[in-house]
Amino acid sequence: MRPTTEALWAALMLAGLQQLTSLASSPDSSVDLSSQNLSSVPRDLPQGVEFLDLSHNHIQQLHQGDFKNTTLLRRLNVSCNSLEGIDPGTFLDTPLLEDLDLSHNRLRNLAGQQYLLHTGNLLSLNLTWNSFVTMTLGDSFSSLAKLERLALAAENISVGDFKSIAEKKLQTLTLCLGDELGYEAGSLKDVHAQRLQIASTSSKIVDRGLYSDALSFFDEVELMNLTGGYRELSEQLSQRVEIRTSHLHLTNISVKWHDLTHFVNVILQTSITHLSSSDVALYDLPYVDTKVTQKSRMKSFSSRRIVVKSFFFSQEAVYNFFINIPVKSFSVTETPIIHMTCPKSLSPMLQLDFSYCALSDTIFSMVEKQQTVECQTLSNVRKLILVSNNLKSLQLLSQRMQHMKSLQHLDLSLNSLYYEGTDECVWPPNITNMTLSSNRLTDSVFKCLPEGTETLDLQNNQVSVVSSSIFKMENLKSLNLIANRLRDLPVCHGFPKLNELLLRSNSLHAPSVRRLDTCPELRTLDVSYNPFTCTCALRGFIRLGIESERNNSHTGIELLSWPVEYYCTYPEDARDTILKDIWIPEVTCNVGILAATILCPAVVVILAVVTLCHRLDIPWYMGMIWKWTRAKHRARTRQVRPEDLIGVEFHAFVSYSQHDTDWVHDSLLPNLEGPAGGLRICLHEKHFVPGKTVVENIIGCVEKSRRSLFVLSAHFVKSDWCHYELYFASHQRLSRGSDSIVLVLLEPLPQYTIPSKYYQLKAMMGRHTYLEWPQDMAKHRLFWVNLRAALQADLPNAPVTEIE
Repeated sequence: MRPTTEALWAALMLAGLQQLTSLASSPDSSVDLSSQNLSSVPRDLPQGVEFLDLSHNHIQQLHQGDFKNTTLLRRLNVSCNSLEGIDPGTFLDTPLLEDLDLSHNRLRNLAGQQYLLHTGNLLSLNLTWNSFVTMTLGDSFSSLAKLERLALAAENISVGDFKSIAEKKLQTLTLCLGDELGYEAGSLKDVHAQRLQIASTSSKIVDRGLYSDALSFFDEVELMNLTGGYRELSEQLSQRVEIRTSHLHLTNISVKWHDLTHFVNVILQTSITHLSSSDVALYDLPYVDTKVTQKSRMKSFSSRRIVVKSFFFSQEAVYNFFINIPVKSFSVTETPIIHMTCPKSLSPMLQLDFSYCALSDTIFSMVEKQQTVECQTLSNVRKLILVSNNLKSLQLLSQRMQHMKSLQHLDLSLNSLYYEGTDECVWPPNITNMTLSSNRLTDSVFKCLPEGTETLDLQNNQVSVVSSSIFKMENLKSLNLIANRLRDLPVCHGFPKLNELLLRSNSLHAPSVRRLDTCPELRTLDVSYNPFTCTCALRGFIRLGIESERNNSHTGIELLSWPVEYYCTYPEDARDTILKDIWIPEVTCNVGILAATILCPAVVVILAVVTLCHRLDIPWYMGMIWKWTRAKHRARTRQVRPEDLIGVEFHAFVSYSQHDTDWVHDSLLPNLEGPAGGLRICLHEKHFVPGKTVVENIIGCVEKSRRSLFVLSAHFVKSDWCHYELYFASHQRLSRGSDSIVLVLLEPLPQYTIPSKYYQLKAMMGRHTYLEWPQDMAKHRLFWVNLRAALQADLPNAPVTEIE
């Protein structure tokens, strides 16, 4: 392939490549067999192939059946082979073929390309650099109903050559010209294409008639690979009264400064409204300013990828020429310019674009007498784009632009902008759309923003907090804070008209939904791809997402990308789970419900236990078991000296009222004495010694007994003798310990029924545990066990004196 046509072919097929690349969803969809030294089409091509590259081989003939297994084929590249013939039925099996490249082969007759009859779905056809002598297209071209892009090359072009495509409306017709061309004026009259591309390999204009027809028949003309002939083109343009072409494009050109400026000044005086250039190599740049035509009908000038080939020149002279071109839209992009001057007079420019250059903070300014003078001749500019430059200070840029009173749209993305928050910013008053994405801006940036901004883009910065108390932007409608460091939703007090809030890819763990109540106009919210913590604090946000999906949110907010781009990051067991599928119970988050959930069953259990205890009298049993345990414990731990038991014959002396005799004899004694109890009990009627006074007998019985057992009842407190017995026993307690007296309550005995002379009894009942005689017979057994345990003691084997 000739070097001059490499750029052409890339431009022609770029759209097709992008489309077909997107279609390549499987390994078999794209097959590259280029430079494989093939002499024919392989027979084992995958059936699912959509893109097939057979370029740079030695294939001489394409036969019918070569592509019988590739029915899905959409793009075929057979360029740079030795093709001399193609069978008419070659593409019978490829009904989906859209892109066919047959360039750089040996095909001879454009009128005989019968294989095109079976390519009705074709969108792009390249037949450049074959051995075509004439440009006469055969009838087979009329069958290409969907054709959009056609590239051709021939030695001679005559009137009627394009008659077969006269009814076609092409997007682009490309003509590749060699060093010699025979062109008949009016030959392009039958072509209906939006754009005509003329790719030249010569350093001069091959045929003036071709360029004349191009300017007469086509709205857009693109001149490619020009290295000379600019003077001839300028002369031809200046002599024409009517020019149909409105868009003139120059691609991959080399030009001297003087030729370029003369060419531009000529075009400025024509009816051409749009001039663009790309991949420009500039030579012989100036040392002094070059004059620019001041009046023009041209609307836009754009240039991309300009390369300077001179080492010594005046940069200011170059900048002055471009910035003073009288157009409404001016663009220089992907060019390493480090400065741009200010127009010498009021500029008509409405839009300026210096994207992907190397501009610094000194843009548009100049220094006079060691003072910086700001530009005042760009007051008509409405849109300024400075994407991807070397801009640093946001405050200095506000000074550079302070006199652009009409500026509405400002794009400063992809720079290294910062703002320290000390110096005041002086933006022009009419900015409504401001893009500051991909910089180094922090929270302080909100102190350096135009108050009238309606759309603010701060994507990919270092903002962590949006403090509405710092700045007021009452007209702000859209706020883009994607890829920052926010930890919660902002409050909208400072921008009440906010309609769109984008917070994708921040550090929001549990957004506070209540803050959205301060945003009455908010309708669009994006909080996707944040590290959500799926705890109670997130329940409100999950509810908002579900309501948004159902379109019944009371706030009217649409949550973008819900639910597929909202995942949990914590806890671990819920990681990567979609928020919509997370269930956080209300009971775990509401303290009142949680307390009620715990307390209600607890109260029910307690009431049930209390009721059960009351019904089964469990407290009484527990009390009796406790008394038994204490008695056993005292028996084991209390150390009784043998001398303390000298003269002790009984385990207990029983004191009771005569009215309780039946209970004592029928119940008490059988369970304490004999085989049942094994205790020795002292009773007054059995062990009092005749002849002694009652008091002496009481004292004797008390001294001979290890403990004194008092059977308390209403009759007991009315007996004087019982009182004496209690009195003497209480004195004995001083020598034998507090456990020497055991009280048995035969019936309820309220304190107020006890006479005052029984103050000792009241004190004992208040300090000591007593046994109550249960009315329930089922409890009698445990009662006797406790009583025996309280009276049990090891006594010497002394004789017992009884009154027979």
